[in-house]
Amino acid sequence: MSETNTSFKPSLSLFDATMIVAGSMIGSGIFIVSADMLKDLGSAGWLLAAWIITGFMTLTAALSYGELSAMYPKAGGQYVYLKESYNPLVGFLYGWSFFAVIQTGTIAAVAVGFAKFAGYFFPALAWEDVNTFNVLGLDIHYAQLVAIVLIILLTFINTKGIEAGKFIQTIFTSTKLLSLFGLIIAGFIAFNWDVWHANWQDAWTVQTLKKSDSGIDMQPLMMGAALGAMASAMVGSIFSSDAWNNVTFIAGEIKNPKRNIGLSLFLGTMIVTVIYILTNVVYLATVPLHELAFAKDNRVALSASEAIFGSYGTIIIAVMIMISTFGCNNGLILAGARVYYTMANDKLFFRQAGNLNKNTVPEWALWIQCAMACALCLSGRYGDLLDMVSFIVVIFYVLTIGGIFILRKKYPNADRPYKAFGYPVLPIIYMLMGISFCTLLIIYKPQFTWPGLIITLCGIPLYYLAVRNKHSTE
Repeated sequence: MSETNTSFKPSLSLFDATMIVAGSMIGSGIFIVSADMLKDLGSAGWLLAAWIITGFMTLTAALSYGELSAMYPKAGGQYVYLKESYNPLVGFLYGWSFFAVIQTGTIAAVAVGFAKFAGYFFPALAWEDVNTFNVLGLDIHYAQLVAIVLIILLTFINTKGIEAGKFIQTIFTSTKLLSLFGLIIAGFIAFNWDVWHANWQDAWTVQTLKKSDSGIDMQPLMMGAALGAMASAMVGSIFSSDAWNNVTFIAGEIKNPKRNIGLSLFLGTMIVTVIYILTNVVYLATVPLHELAFAKDNRVALSASEAIFGSYGTIIIAVMIMISTFGCNNGLILAGARVYYTMANDKLFFRQAGNLNKNTVPEWALWIQCAMACALCLSGRYGDLLDMVSFIVVIFYVLTIGGIFILRKKYPNADRPYKAFGYPVLPIIYMLMGISFCTLLIIYKPQFTWPGLIITLCGIPLYYLAVRNKHSTE
């Protein structure tokens, strides 16, 4: 491996950066998660409210990150912000969680999502027990193998330079944005007012939906349980809206980063938020509520597409999800390795991850990320892990936005080309909403909290081990 370059080359425009924001956010979630959200909430009004609240939180966080990205326009993004705001340990705990499951688990889940929907065209990839084989005690599905091949392919492409990754990101993100807008427009053309009115008959009663032999059981919830249901539902919308911060990891490769990172964060998150809300409106305007909640394999987009396009709907959605997940994974793989590169240069990660190859990309970091994601693919536990780390992801977002207040006090005269919009009100609102979300999960869905916390806390001994090794080599 040639290591002739020592610094990144700024080659990404504002458009490229915006495509990375939007492309990393849109995977398979928007096509699936509304089913489980409806099971928790049981009403059209609260389903849209959950997506609107999530969109508001995402936009607020993105606007706040603009100040941090302008202050520290270099590779590493959120890891750097946490390290500078608090201390190296907090930054490391984020970087460790990022490597252990947040980024790599997302890459694995998105890749398997791609393979599952490819099963519409290749029956051997259909998610059935007959399409498995046993290796070393593990039941491996053919879709998992395809997911691993996809991860390896995209990793290899991204080792060839930022231009290769940028090209894929631009093409696939543009295609999926146009496809989603096409689905939305078609949905409004096929708007079924009878279905819409029926779905809004009892729009503001929070109730759990359960299927039984006698039909659909509805159980209205009291205030406390209703808040817990909202938090549980928002696990899906928050994960579908996550990864917007990936563009901050590649700050060293963006032209005029002090301006373009903050602007791309705003543009990308705004575009995706609008798409997500309108897509859910289309779901509610074309398919009865109970059919959405209990769509086969949670594929709400498939139910809507069949209502809009008829028998061709299945093929249309399968192709859209394959395009979406392919582009999403490219963005995740491209950006994630830059965090490990920065940690390695702080001597808090494998030393080799801190090197750039002849194409000015952290090739070793890309491959170790690939290995971890592939391992999670084989484990089959990535889905469980992702459900369980939403708590810790939001905690790190709250800490990062809290860092704006700390840095303003630490460095009042520092150069701030861009200041957090609505400061201090909007950042405080986000922090209160994030803390409320996490508190409700602790109370009502503890199984969503402690696994992510354990994974993060495992990083504490690893940090001190890394520090000891760092001192022994100096």
